[in-house]
Amino acid sequence: MTGISKKPLVVYYSSTSNNTARFVEKLDCNSIRIPIKLSKEISVSEEYILITPTYSGGHGTTGAVPEQVIHFLNKLANRQKCIGVIASGNTNFGNSFALAGDVISKKLHVPYLYKFELLGTTEDVNNVNKIIADVGEDND
Repeated sequence: MTGISKKPLVVYYSSTSNNTARFVEKLDCNSIRIPIKLSKEISVSEEYILITPTYSGGHGTTGAVPEQVIHFLNKLANRQKCIGVIASGNTNFGNSFALAGDVISKKLHVPYLYKFELLGTTEDVNNVNKIIADVGEDND
């Protein structure tokens, strides 16, 4: 071991609102964006943390995970490399706040690492940077 931990990659989805993209741009990590168009695919060959927004508007788990994220995770190789999930949402939706993280965590049997609202705060960015660094150390 060299004493230098390797931070995991961040794979994220952001709709045209770019809320999640703006959050990820503030992080100290390498990242790959899941394409908005379903006709475009990406494959990930290294371990990653998934960051996703939540859709649903308070209608339970149906529709909570964006279709593009489901499409990405339908590839076995992509699913197998996921080591944790972070979700965003809107607290206006009560119990559905950041629900996509719960859904993905349960389906993939990975830890639900963090949730934040909309664009996130400076504190959220600092917390997620620490989580990414800690996960990198744990995987050395």
